[in-house]
Amino acid sequence: MASQKVFTLSQVAQHRSKKDCWFVINGRVLDVTKFLNEHPAGEEVLIEVAGKDATKQFDNIGHSKEAQNLLLKYQVGVLQGHAFTESDKNAFFVESTRKEMSASVIKG
Repeated sequence: MASQKVFTLSQVAQHRSKKDCWFVINGRVLDVTKFLNEHPAGEEVLIEVAGKDATKQFDNIGHSKEAQNLLLKYQVGVLQGHAFTESDKNAFFVESTRKEMSASVIKG
């Protein structure tokens, strides 16, 4: 993984309002404040998990690859002490890696 800013869960917990909404999914710290109004199920579901590790809730919904990859746009860092597994490392990167590879081929 590229060098990322590291946050503790207590730091993430300070960001739990409509104006400042962060949570963690698979060890990635996400600032989804600008996404609240765009979330298909409404902002309430995101605010419910604000300041917390929302991995289980996210996984239980069964989000599409597009939704998973959209999260990359909102990543601000990683959770301190999270031991990334191969599935964590690969989560969210399938489509973005494919796009980067396509861009490289096009740039040639």
